[in-house]
Amino acid sequence: MVKSPVLITGVAGFLGSHLADALLAEGHQVRGVDNLMGGYKDNVPGGVDFRVADCRESGSYADLLAGVETVYHCAAAPYEGLSVFSPFHVHEHTCGATVALLSAAAAAGVRRFVFCSSMSRYGDGRPPFAETDEPAPVTPYGIAKYAAELMVRSVCEAHGMEFNIAVPHNVIGPRQRYDDPYRNVAAIMINRMLRGERPVIYGDGSQLRCFSFVSDVVSCLVRLGADARVRGEVVNVGPDEDPVSVLTLAETLAELMGVPHDPIFVPARPLEVHHATCDSGKARRLLGYETGTTLRDGLRSMIDWISARGPREFDYGLELEIVSALTPRTWTDHLI
Repeated sequence: MVKSPVLITGVAGFLGSHLADALLAEGHQVRGVDNLMGGYKDNVPGGVDFRVADCRESGSYADLLAGVETVYHCAAAPYEGLSVFSPFHVHEHTCGATVALLSAAAAAGVRRFVFCSSMSRYGDGRPPFAETDEPAPVTPYGIAKYAAELMVRSVCEAHGMEFNIAVPHNVIGPRQRYDDPYRNVAAIMINRMLRGERPVIYGDGSQLRCFSFVSDVVSCLVRLGADARVRGEVVNVGPDEDPVSVLTLAETLAELMGVPHDPIFVPARPLEVHHATCDSGKARRLLGYETGTTLRDGLRSMIDWISARGPREFDYGLELEIVSALTPRTWTDHLI
């Protein structure tokens, strides 16, 4: 039995492509758009009605919304660190894109809108971050994500569209872009190690994070789109157990890959939150969340996938809008 059509933005990206797999397996007709700015075209699963389109330009995909019950908005410019130096680009492709999509979805009569936000909404608060904490983003990316959340709430409530807001954190797994020098710390490290290069660590590596395996996150996104009892919620999605430092992450990857652990330390990046972990109690209560894949197993799957595709040169195609003494030399001098 074919279920109602859904639309996924960012479907060629890491999270969007895995979500598409899950929804196809449930029998949904899946339509998807992606501007290929941050994903790989071969990530798009077979069976998706796929179109290369930019979310900001709703006329290029509005017809795909006809008959769609649920929109999953995974597309963004997910560059927390880079947003300090390219705030316009990140805002346009994060908040601006969300507003354009919301307008198109409301006009098409979409029933439910699921927005993927970011734990950067919490800023430099006191961890573990809970959904009841007052958002206090500090980076342009975090500000854009929280502004987009407010737009989701406003437009959906005004036009009778149900909504939920997922807050994934530090998602890892196969299909993550690994030739992007500005994001995805584990993927960057793996690519460098496969190239015979040492991992780069900003600051002293003591920053604490909890890493989420993609399948654990996707199961929650599916529920946020389908469960009639869960509406108007903001939900952290990801583990709140066993946080690890960035330095420990590098050590673990070196061990799994059988290479020496000898990182290169560079100055800390401006506005980077030092300790960023979340309380996942709400996801457990509402969505049945549980950590199904350990960090080590998740990293092994990434290593296997990137190894099979082969290491790549890093792509510095995104423009740095602000170049100053604060801009990391790893970016200005292409040192990643």
